[in-house]
Amino acid sequence: MRGKVRLSARMKAVADMVSQGKRVCDVGCDHGYIPIYLIQQKISPGVLAMDIRKGPLERAGEHIRRAGLETYITLRLSDGLTAYRKGEAETLICAGMGGRLMQRILEKDPSKSGDFRELILQPQSEIAYFRKFLRDAGYRILQEDMVLEEGKFYPVIKARPGAVLRETAGDRERKTGERTDGQEGVRRQMLEDWFGPILLREKHPVLLQYLAKEKGSRESLIEKLKKEDGSPGADRRLKELEEELGFLRQAALICSKNDNGGGMYGNDYN
Repeated sequence: MRGKVRLSARMKAVADMVSQGKRVCDVGCDHGYIPIYLIQQKISPGVLAMDIRKGPLERAGEHIRRAGLETYITLRLSDGLTAYRKGEAETLICAGMGGRLMQRILEKDPSKSGDFRELILQPQSEIAYFRKFLRDAGYRILQEDMVLEEGKFYPVIKARPGAVLRETAGDRERKTGERTDGQEGVRRQMLEDWFGPILLREKHPVLLQYLAKEKGSRESLIEKLKKEDGSPGADRRLKELEEELGFLRQAALICSKNDNGGGMYGNDYN
């Protein structure tokens, strides 16, 4: 593997979100392709590649040796950040795992997770739950991306540990013309947790594809359930689907507006 490594769309979205010149710790490095890419593209001067499993770490080591990058990439067996030593990196990558597992990794040792200047995160499940965790834990979302690969949608989040900068409802209302207090504010926050505050604000084209696909799916299911006999289970599911469809439609409406709001989110990262 002396040639340049080629990443899948979702892996490249993660790697390309790393700030230039930062030392990186990749938790769950799998086969080591992202660390190799970061070095080959001169994005990072050095990467600590860690995985909980010996098999993937051994394969990563083979790929790194074939690329001739042993000097730049350090391999380490680790359960999350257990084997990480503070000060070894400025950027944390956590990709290809569920949102709750990512949460456990970040919560297990706050002194380590709080040591990073930036976190590049790609949760593959329970994404709304994970965004809410970030918000409640004081992480500031700096950037978001979303890619479509082989029929699946993958969000990518760039965040920074530290205090959240909050606006008052009045500040946001003056900026956007939208009320954010009371139930409207709660609903807007839920929408941002579900779909991504910056993805919504920037009207991300892949998010728009996702919303259209999910809306179509819910509408088809609703029509199908309406034709069936109204059992308690079917009625309950119909209510759930109609509520989800309402959120999807509201997200699509937000994307159609000129919304420059910020709240705890923004692209003011230096």
